[in-house]
Amino acid sequence: MTERVVIIGADATGMAAASQARRLRNAAELEIVVFERGHFTSYSACGIPYWVGGHVDSRDDLIARTPEEHRARDIDLRLRTEVAEIDIDGRRVRARDLETGDESWWDYDKLVFGTGATPIRPPLPGIDAAGVHGVQTLDDGQALIDSLNSIPGRRAVVVGAGYIGVEMAEALINRGYEVTMVTRSPQPMSTLDPDMGELIRKAMEGMGIQVVTDAEVTAIRTGADGRANAVATADAEYPADIVVLGIGVRPATELARAAGLPLGPHDGLLTDLAMRVRGHENIWAGGDCVEVLDLVSGSLRHIPLGTHANKHGQIIGSGVGGDYATFPGVVGTAVSKVCDLEVARTGLLEQDARAVGLQYVTVVIESTSRSGYYPGAAPMAVKMLAERRSGRLLGVQIVGREGAGKRIDVAAVALTARMTVEQMVALDLGYAPPFSPVWDPVLVAARKAVGVVRRDQRTTE
Repeated sequence: MTERVVIIGADATGMAAASQARRLRNAAELEIVVFERGHFTSYSACGIPYWVGGHVDSRDDLIARTPEEHRARDIDLRLRTEVAEIDIDGRRVRARDLETGDESWWDYDKLVFGTGATPIRPPLPGIDAAGVHGVQTLDDGQALIDSLNSIPGRRAVVVGAGYIGVEMAEALINRGYEVTMVTRSPQPMSTLDPDMGELIRKAMEGMGIQVVTDAEVTAIRTGADGRANAVATADAEYPADIVVLGIGVRPATELARAAGLPLGPHDGLLTDLAMRVRGHENIWAGGDCVEVLDLVSGSLRHIPLGTHANKHGQIIGSGVGGDYATFPGVVGTAVSKVCDLEVARTGLLEQDARAVGLQYVTVVIESTSRSGYYPGAAPMAVKMLAERRSGRLLGVQIVGREGAGKRIDVAAVALTARMTVEQMVALDLGYAPPFSPVWDPVLVAARKAVGVVRRDQRTTE
């Protein structure tokens, strides 16, 4: 008898799950139906700022697999169709064609949530005005590019200073705009500790970006034509021909909530290790709509990244297809850039460690990406957190130029392996002057952390 799996969402998680399930079971055994609100499938949302900024030539370059390619593999993919309701007891979903308004009920044996995340749009005056853009989907990216190509002015305001905010600031600088970034945080990149965020602020200001911190946006001002023309805070107004929102995202779990499925502290779906929704053997969820286990703190987090979404999809597809796989959790690794400045973090920030009751020591070191005498050596700052007494690595943050960002991967592996900073010092990392000083910056930070941990141990004995 043929089973039917219904998948909600056709980006990373949904289509990775569909593809993996199809590898395991043919169409006679498993019917796969996918509903997607938008016009595209299997695309890199992370690449949108680089498309807007001109580093990527075409929208199509961001699409890994087209709808036609998926359909050729016996996947019933229905674009511009949203799931409006889920009947858990009846094992069916109500789908609505967004072009015609027609609705129909679809029975399922297995259900997959790949609904992603929704950009945060605070209920401010003018937030929905022409010229105000979020950046989450390819449709969003195309709308922004169309707007940039049609307006005569060259002033842009980016609201928010997280990953999307700083990447969009770079994109707009590359397009020749005067860029102002407004954030309510004390420094850009609240995903780093404030002392490391200060390094980013200074670098961005050196690139010509005006960075306004500790400022709550109160309204988007509009002109007589109804278009945005300024961003207002309690103390000032910043002229704008275009406004880009980079405030962050929240899990798109409205359907799940209405259906009574379990949500976590960040409103993401709760799953087991096999990505099954807790308490529901025939429902899976993954990607930006779920919460994941932080392997360092032991707490649940919402981390919307394509790396996780693709892994979740593979695991879900294995489960739907009758195989077995698990997702143990994350250590919170992320990397970004603004112009030539690379920014990376993994593990816990100081506030994260305090929130879960961990006591820690910190060190910050300055080094270079290559041997100091080798051409192109660039400065780099590394911050490291280690647990008091035990010396277990808790987190690393890196800010620097070329060669800085991907060094975070060493720390991510060490965190996953629950290494101490003393064990890290002994790591046999590659060395040659074009690639690293004889002591890699991450190891320099580990060595300094060992000294601080040992002094702390002596003072508490």
